[in-house]
Amino acid sequence: MKIAFSPCPNDTFVFHAWVHGLVPGAPKLDVMYADIDITNGLAASGQGPEVLKVSYAALPWLLDDYALLPCGGALGRGCGPLVLTKGSLAGTNDPSVLSGKRVAVPSERSTAYLLFRLWAAQNVPGGVGEIVVMPFHEIMPAVRDGLIDAGLVIHEARFTYQTYGLTMLADMGSWWESDTGLPIPLGAIIARRSLDLDKLAEWTRASVEYAWAHPEASQDYVMSHAQEMDPEVAKAHINLYVNSFTANLGEDGYAAVTALLGRAAEEGLVPKFDLAALRV
Repeated sequence: MKIAFSPCPNDTFVFHAWVHGLVPGAPKLDVMYADIDITNGLAASGQGPEVLKVSYAALPWLLDDYALLPCGGALGRGCGPLVLTKGSLAGTNDPSVLSGKRVAVPSERSTAYLLFRLWAAQNVPGGVGEIVVMPFHEIMPAVRDGLIDAGLVIHEARFTYQTYGLTMLADMGSWWESDTGLPIPLGAIIARRSLDLDKLAEWTRASVEYAWAHPEASQDYVMSHAQEMDPEVAKAHINLYVNSFTANLGEDGYAAVTALLGRAAEEGLVPKFDLAALRV
């Protein structure tokens, strides 16, 4: 079975057991490691693998062919994307400084970008200027080097942005949580609707539970894909993004996804779709 997910610690931690044949009855996986912008594109192309990790924000384009699995993804609190700046834009909490500026984002169909668009509509008079799509690991160096005015960052950048001399202007997660009271939907696991979705969810959940029961077992695998990340940063990354929602979205998880995509559809940021299609 072909699967695509990122080389980030939370994904490799979650799928370590399945990838290494430690989930009884689960099929062997053929893994493609790719950033979220690539997996979003693969799923939308119709040529993607059977199972993928994508942005929740990409789901409105995908739900005819793919179903959202109720486990394996990234959703939580205190883990939202950050808007970072440097130089003359730093040292302020006033979002209006982004008016007309160039902002880098990791994907135009990422949850990070969707949250940013919803936040900017409320907080940036006249809107930002140019949006530049970059691989997420290139964004902080670009802000540092003055190639762009601000960057929207995800993942371990929460823990490392200060080493680039950058300043946080806004936390999209804090805004979303205060605005809705709900957790932040980030990355989703989807599978082709033609497959046995109950079995896929069972195997995914078993891989998550193995990872929690044997955290040391996945360490070498996680670090081999962690792009020279400090082990303590990798551990913090896992602790933040792999949580109870990874094992089971539950009612709060589905409410968060429905709120995000429902609001985005109302604002014309994503196509309108039947929200009931979010549940398998």
